Amino acid sequence: MKKLGIIGCGWLGNHIAERLSNRYEIFPTTTTASKIDDFKSKGFHPILISFPDEINHEMTAWEVGSELDAIIIGIPFSGIRGAQISMTEKRQNLLNFLGNYKGQLFLMSSTGVYTDTEKEFTEDEQPVSTVESEQFILEQFPQTNILRLAGLMGDQRLLKNYNISNLNQLVNHIHYSDICSVVEKMLDNHSESKVYNVVAPIHPNKEEVINAQKDLPYEGTRTTVGRTISPNKLIEELDFEFQYPDPRYFHL
Repeated sequence: MKKLGIIGCGWLGNHIAERLSNRYEIFPTTTTASKIDDFKSKGFHPILISFPDEINHEMTAWEVGSELDAIIIGIPFSGIRGAQISMTEKRQNLLNFLGNYKGQLFLMSSTGVYTDTEKEFTEDEQPVSTVESEQFILEQFPQTNILRLAGLMGDQRLLKNYNISNLNQLVNHIHYSDICSVVEKMLDNHSESKVYNVVAPIHPNKEEVINAQKDLPYEGTRTTVGRTISPNKLIEELDFEFQYPDPRYFHL
């Protein structure tokens, strides 16, 4: 059985692990000691480790790293809506942990790398070379796939469960199940050095989504102007079909 490492195995990482656990041995890292027993109960092989904002001079390469067929990095390194936040030392801790890893690699980035401008964004609008939070890993690991994730939704993560403002604003959301499918397909394709926006192709406004999740009608008119992220490159290159293309129905 192949082996998959998930660095920073939180909410999303756990969903990916559970999806792939029948095909991969799962090696998650976590900063939370209480998660270790839960991971072990699922048959995973967890370790407790953190990546602090200051250099950890004792950080060494992951002991099992050379045995892993693929590694997913789930630690956030990007700012919000294009903001660049210096995390130089935290990033260096991660690079030291990866050592000289040669296998398939994924960095979970964010559509937050795009500015807060009312237009449609494609991957070419913001090349990796201009995004500090992505470029740092490509310099050492050029095989890294960059997945720019929209707002993570699914399960109890539904818009109706939050206090929401700007109800006319168009949403850029993605259901965790579709992220799992993207990762699985890229693993099977042995994809390398790809950059994809991972976002549902339909962009209703917040009020539409909330009303649908509350089983209420929506009587307004959706604006056609807003900040939207395009998944067309993902759809075309991976021949990808979304299980949840419309955020209004993420609860179903």
